[in-house]
Amino acid sequence: MLNDAKNKEVNAIQAAIAILDDPSLAYVKSVEIDGETAWAIHAFDGTQLAVLADREAAFGAAITNDYVPVSAH
Repeated sequence: MLNDAKNKEVNAIQAAIAILDDPSLAYVKSVEIDGETAWAIHAFDGTQLAVLADREAAFGAAITNDYVPVSAH
C-alpha cells in the first residue's frame, strides 16, 4: 500500500516535469529595471526572450510568437 502511494507521487512529479519542459511554454515574471517593474519573457530553458513594460504586453507578445505564456514567481 505504501509503495502504491509512493509510485503515484513519483508519477505525478514526472508528469509535472514533462509539462514544464515543453518548448512551447514561455514564463512571464516581473523584474525590476532601474527601480521600475517590467515583465520578462523566458523560454522553457530559462533563456530570456524579451522584457516589456507591462504584463499584458508580455503575455500578448508571447502568444503572438506562438508560445503559451504562464506566470512565474
